[in-house]
Amino acid sequence: MSGLRTLLGPRHAGHTMPADELGALSLPVGDDGVVIGDDAEGHPQMVGFHRSAPYDVLLIGGLWTAQVIALRAAGTGARVVVETGRAQAWTLLAQAAGAGLECITLHDVGRVPPQGATVGSPVVVVRDAGMRPPRGRVVSAPWQSVLTLLPYLSPVAPRLMRNSTLVGVQRVSPREAEQIGRILGLSQAESGALPTLADGVTLWCAGRERHWVMTSPTDAESGLLGTARRMD
Repeated sequence: MSGLRTLLGPRHAGHTMPADELGALSLPVGDDGVVIGDDAEGHPQMVGFHRSAPYDVLLIGGLWTAQVIALRAAGTGARVVVETGRAQAWTLLAQAAGAGLECITLHDVGRVPPQGATVGSPVVVVRDAGMRPPRGRVVSAPWQSVLTLLPYLSPVAPRLMRNSTLVGVQRVSPREAEQIGRILGLSQAESGALPTLADGVTLWCAGRERHWVMTSPTDAESGLLGTARRMD
């Protein structure tokens, strides 16, 4: 399997400062990263959903992981918009998030209105629209990322995998793992591991980068969503 590394965001030129000034350095907690879990060494792994360019993420996995990511994205200050055909599965989460503020809103499939995302009001759209999410007006844009959830492979999966900047894969069948491996260019070891993954483990792929990540809930998240699970 590939090594476990921190998911990298946009590259920037390096900065330097004299060693005797390091004591004055502080690191503010920004709102541009969502912790999606930990690597095998316990290091937090982060995805930057708030970007000035369109950003598409595909998760072939369980509702639980998508909901944890949505909840954590809301915690970074994003407006989270959920397009779903099973609103009952999201209602408790939407009500609990934001302490009464509508930071997570639910919409029927195909009925998401324009969001007007800006740098000061970024949006993360979660598309939980079944095996064949329809093409529609919900697309990624500057400061509006889209996370599409597929429970398993479907006829639209190859297109979505090729068009997404970041692809996450949880436990799938051996046949699905073989197909995913071909599309994503996985090694035989990586493809072979997919059918054996534990609940909460995801292989995240960004280009040639591979990252094995375990998503573990906080006490508040487990109280709301339960323990990690692949099946819904």
